[in-house]
Amino acid sequence: METIIPVTTLLWQFSYLQVLDFLTTMAFLIIGVQEGNPLVRLALELAPSPVAGLVLVKVAALGLGLACMRMGKAKLLSRINVMFAVVVAWNLVALIAGAARGGIMVG
Repeated sequence: METIIPVTTLLWQFSYLQVLDFLTTMAFLIIGVQEGNPLVRLALELAPSPVAGLVLVKVAALGLGLACMRMGKAKLLSRINVMFAVVVAWNLVALIAGAARGGIMVG
């Protein structure tokens, strides 16, 4: 039996994952790692500052999340949440591995 998660809960999860992705991306940018997503990289280059570009990308993502909610696309939003959870986990593993190798200065 499939568990049904309300779309509003999925949107909150999506929003939280966007914040985590923003923070891990900022951590990469601070240590000099280039953004891997070519569309996000373009936004970072075209914006007045990388932070502004990343904020615009995340605002657009939240808009898409709202659109999914309004159209009742719970299954799509759920799958996107899984994808972003994997991205955030990957980012955290990469940051921790980099720090463990001495490639990231902490403190």
